[in-house]
Amino acid sequence: MSIAAILTDIEGTTSSIEFVHEVLFPYASENLAAFVRENQDHPGIAKLISDARDEAGEPDANTEEVIAILLQWIREDRKATALKALQGKLWRFGYVNGDFTGHVYPDAVSHMQSWYEAGIPIYVYSSGSVQAQQLLFGYSNAGDLRAFFSGFFDTRVGHKRKPSSYSEIATMIGYPPENILFLSDVAGELDAAREAGMQTVQIVRDDNVVVGDHRVAQEFGEVMT
Repeated sequence: MSIAAILTDIEGTTSSIEFVHEVLFPYASENLAAFVRENQDHPGIAKLISDARDEAGEPDANTEEVIAILLQWIREDRKATALKALQGKLWRFGYVNGDFTGHVYPDAVSHMQSWYEAGIPIYVYSSGSVQAQQLLFGYSNAGDLRAFFSGFFDTRVGHKRKPSSYSEIATMIGYPPENILFLSDVAGELDAAREAGMQTVQIVRDDNVVVGDHRVAQEFGEVMT
C-alpha cells in the first residue's frame, strides 16, 4: 500500500529517550517554580495555571499549590496538557540561551531529509507540546530541521493511545489513514494508529524490547524497506 505521508513520534523514535529524561525534565524541575512565580501575572501563563487547576480538579489551588502539582506531574511523567505547554515555554529559554540542544538521531535526520526532498510530507505527533516539538527540531544537534515538517500535533488533538486521535489527524492533514505511515517506539500508540487504519512501524533502538506485532525497524533507513 502506498505511503502519501509520514507521521512520527519523537521520544524513542526520532530522538533519544535519555535526552528527554536526563536533560529536559531535570531542567524543567529545577526552573519551573521560579518561572511560574515570576510570570504568573502574564495572561498566557495565568491561563495555563488556570488550566492546570482544572486538569488537577483543584479550582481553588493557589500558585504554590499549583507549582507543587506541576512538579508532581513531572515526577510522574504525566501527559498533562497545561504542564507540557508550560514546559515548552521554559525550554524555549534553555534552547535560545544555549543551555542545551535538541537530540535527533543522525539516521532520522538523513532519512527525513530524503523524504522531504522526495515530496513526502512529514508530520509530528508527540505528547510534548507543539512548541516543545518545534524547539527540539529548531535547535537540534543537526541544526534547524523545522523545514522538513508539514505540521505538528500534540495531546490537544487527543490521547496518543486512542484511535480517534489518529482519525482526527488524518482528517486534518487530508490523507486517507491507510496512506499514512505512523512511526513510534510505543506499541500502544501503534495499536491505536493501526485501529484508525494507518500503516505502522515500530522503531526499536538500542536494547529496547519489541512489544506487539507491528513491523519493526531499528533505524529510519529500514522504514521504507
